[in-house]
Amino acid sequence: MYKRQVVGFGQSDDAYHITAPAEDGRGAYNAMINALNDIKENPTLIDYIKIPNKSPSFDPDWEKNGHMDKVLNLAADWTEKHKPIGSEMIIKKSPGRTPLLLLDIPGTKEGNILMYGHLDKQPEMEGWNDDLGPWKPVIKDEKLYGRGGADDGYALFASIASINALKEQKVDHPRILILIEFSEESGSPDLPHYMNLCSDIIGSPDLVICLDSGAGDYKRFWTTTSLRGMIGLKMRVDVLKEGVHSGAASGHVPSSFRIARILLSRLEDENTGEILLDELKVDIPEYRIKEAKHLVSILNDEVVSEFPWHNGMKPSTDDNVEGVLRKTWKPALSIIGADGIPSTSDAGNVLRPYTTLQLSLRIPPTVKPKKAVKAIEKILKDDIPYGATVKLSFEKAGEGWNAPQTKPWLLDSIENASKNYFGQSACFMGEGVSIPFMGMLGRQFPEAQFVITGVLGPQSNAHGPNEFLHIPFAKNLTCCISNIITDFK
Repeated sequence: MYKRQVVGFGQSDDAYHITAPAEDGRGAYNAMINALNDIKENPTLIDYIKIPNKSPSFDPDWEKNGHMDKVLNLAADWTEKHKPIGSEMIIKKSPGRTPLLLLDIPGTKEGNILMYGHLDKQPEMEGWNDDLGPWKPVIKDEKLYGRGGADDGYALFASIASINALKEQKVDHPRILILIEFSEESGSPDLPHYMNLCSDIIGSPDLVICLDSGAGDYKRFWTTTSLRGMIGLKMRVDVLKEGVHSGAASGHVPSSFRIARILLSRLEDENTGEILLDELKVDIPEYRIKEAKHLVSILNDEVVSEFPWHNGMKPSTDDNVEGVLRKTWKPALSIIGADGIPSTSDAGNVLRPYTTLQLSLRIPPTVKPKKAVKAIEKILKDDIPYGATVKLSFEKAGEGWNAPQTKPWLLDSIENASKNYFGQSACFMGEGVSIPFMGMLGRQFPEAQFVITGVLGPQSNAHGPNEFLHIPFAKNLTCCISNIITDFK
């Protein structure tokens, strides 16, 4: 009996014993719903949220701390109990690298499907509501709150549930490989190693299904057509060997922050937010502009209201189509961290010796990261104001992704799935986020088809405070995946 271990995206006792299609043809749906309705009964997903399994970039001592192993064991135990009959779970652990979990499910017809997700998390972030917390799972108003539930803890459980629903209905499907990594939030530095190590297992996918993306609303099935790339770097500006009295030095000794600000103005127009380097820009394909217009026609002002704006705050543009393009096909700079700056409660009258800024640059889907890095390095290190010392530390640059043309059978399947389980037509959208694995796969398997989707809809706030999984949406999304696997050609 598996009921104690059910995750919300697994098998309940009732669902497990459903073997015949329902008279209305929605047997898989009914089986799934029965399974998902057990989410409140101490599910494994809730146990997962409790574990602070931060990605290696945010937990350098991850091996010593042991959270990664706890999550791996949790996922492996659940997978072993719920994996389809005849499937094989494979765990890869190379020295000094995060692990990889694979589930190889033999098919009953020709074809090769790869399903992807990850189980590492972003750090805590401040600003959680008083009754919530990053490692405190709470179910409220049909939402499961906590870090990692939506990004991307549900993916493993949803993937297995979607396949088990087909098994219960005795539906033929191709061979399916579920791949779960543990370093996505750090830019997937370990994934190329494992892709090479497991190349014989992975084979050549005909269809890639990724459950790590977003949704424009919770009313229909959404698929992602493009993802921006990402360049992360630290920029440190040194002006003194040690801090000095600000009254004695300011005005004569240039501020490290001011110099950093001057350098950033070479990258970004501070008045408009426009990135100034041509190497980071592209001509947006007309079909993606058309796609953005269609998106806005469906969501209207929801493309603005999805964000938790502070009182009186306005977006960078009043043109919603332009706003969508700015967050999906145009480069953008964010300062996501700083060192050398004391908190306001600890701030003395000191001219600080240095400022370090953590920069995150999102680049258009088709920009080559290496070319962009060279351009950024040159503009930030040439002709430094006042002879200050500037050190740049680049993280591994993540490649963007632009989906290939979708085949007719898959377009029909996506549309039918959305109508079957949401009662609305499907919609396609570009995303401003980065999933390095997609760029890697797109380059490695140019003939593959892609279904990139996920539960990160309005206010779900992945990476931020009050992250939540929208449970009803996740149920229907999982059923849509079953539908697509059924239709595979």
